[in-house]
Amino acid sequence: MGDAPKDLTDCVHQWYLKNGVDHHPIIETASGIPIKPLYTPLEQSAREYMDKIGLPGEYPFTRGVYPLMYRSKVWTMRQYSGYATAKESNERNKYLYQQGVTGLSVAFDLPTQMGYDSDDSEIEDEVGRVGVAIDSLADMELLFKDIPLDQISTSFTINGITPIILAMYLAVGEKQGVPRLKLTGTVQNDILKEYFSRGAFIFPPRPALRMIADTFVYCTQMMPKFVPVSVCGYHIRETGADAVQEIAYAFLNAMAYIDEALARGLKIDDFASRISFNFAAHMNLFEEVAKFRAARRIWARLLREHYEAKEPKSWKMLFFAGTGGSTYTAQQPENNIVRGTIETLAIVLGGGQALTVNTKDEGHAIPSEKATLTALRTQQIVADESGVTDTADPLGGSYYIEGLTDAMEENILAAMEEIQSYGGIVKAIEEGMIQRKILHKAVETARAIEKGQKVVVGVNKYVIKEEIPEGLHAWNHEQVEEQKEHLHQLKAQRNADKVTKSLQQLRLTAQSGENIMPATLEAVKNYCTVGEMCSVLREVFGEFQEPTQVF
Repeated sequence: MGDAPKDLTDCVHQWYLKNGVDHHPIIETASGIPIKPLYTPLEQSAREYMDKIGLPGEYPFTRGVYPLMYRSKVWTMRQYSGYATAKESNERNKYLYQQGVTGLSVAFDLPTQMGYDSDDSEIEDEVGRVGVAIDSLADMELLFKDIPLDQISTSFTINGITPIILAMYLAVGEKQGVPRLKLTGTVQNDILKEYFSRGAFIFPPRPALRMIADTFVYCTQMMPKFVPVSVCGYHIRETGADAVQEIAYAFLNAMAYIDEALARGLKIDDFASRISFNFAAHMNLFEEVAKFRAARRIWARLLREHYEAKEPKSWKMLFFAGTGGSTYTAQQPENNIVRGTIETLAIVLGGGQALTVNTKDEGHAIPSEKATLTALRTQQIVADESGVTDTADPLGGSYYIEGLTDAMEENILAAMEEIQSYGGIVKAIEEGMIQRKILHKAVETARAIEKGQKVVVGVNKYVIKEEIPEGLHAWNHEQVEEQKEHLHQLKAQRNADKVTKSLQQLRLTAQSGENIMPATLEAVKNYCTVGEMCSVLREVFGEFQEPTQVF
């Protein structure tokens, strides 16, 4: 039990007996970790402090990746935005920039994510519905019109067509006169999680991993300030995974990408510092804080000991996090403002580098401008009024937090080992193992809510009669027609010979195994469309078919 004197051990034992604690029901975190009724200095010995907790900005970074944390620089305040056409999204983005957003986070519609153009008759009803429609470089130019790319960082939630979107952003930067060396931002580029969470995949895992390695190599050589991957635990969590699975599976995905990059000849210290993570924060405040702290410690040891990275910056786990959309409810949407505040605190107290807050009306529609501003103000109030930025890791040293951090670490490592023993993350995806495990957890949570074992205010407790909220954003089919017309004009005006030649070069590059980025960039600059480029890649790589008996 550590270095604590024997009388403290006896004191705690007597307290348990006196209060009949052993007869009380067991309470667990959302991930099933038992919570003791009392935490004391017995959780951590003096010898363990520097090895497991340490100091902010120093290995193993449990207390944060920077020495002074938010006293030196507050987190990047992103706001997830994107809907309808590039014109509408550009107006929203300029508004957010003027209101104090320091980083944009772009959402794409499903046709774009899946590699289809807006004039494809099979997907017309999805154009611009859950994000912005981007068919070509012309749309990307309009999306960032009058937004200086040398003054803002942009995050793209894109996976299956990452090389195309990355090339478009690079081309827009060039047109603005911003050298590629100065472009900052992130592409999610985490395709493995798509196979077992969101489902926005196109190609089989092996060629998809190849394209990720291509972007790693290209960014390392050409865009040193751009992050080529944001490994996304967020979508894993939103699919139904618990906090332990979120971190474990995200880390296994990251290891697969690292292994692919190393196989391409990169050195671990060439790129490790530019691997970032995207996590979720749900409503169990202390578990979420402990999750982030445990994840930093695991990642630091993994990079230093397993991958033998030499540079301290390679050991740091940098992460962006968002409040949990699945924790928000359509019922009593104003309650979501409170949920967003609690989850924002979890991210900040857990030491995140960037965050976004979901809006209160996301249970009904794409966020309205007013709801988006309230979400941004949530971050700003926490940063400027709450005092949580005054010291690094303000919950560090809490007996409860340290004990919970240790428990989270143990459970995360066990979940990782289970998949590794099975044969690794790619095999587990191809055979549906990961899908089954997350589904079982999601069903377990849903049943707990149905039975009232897990309280959700406004859903299974404190329910009231409600009316449909006013002021919701509405999807406009006229904007689809506008997007299609814009695309038709582009195809009529561009150089058809250059389009044909660049698509042929893209095909040859995909077949040869060479880095796909240069050919993609050339095709983008010649205004080839997303659908045209993806059709070529589908011919070469094929399409992924889900396991027939996943569940």
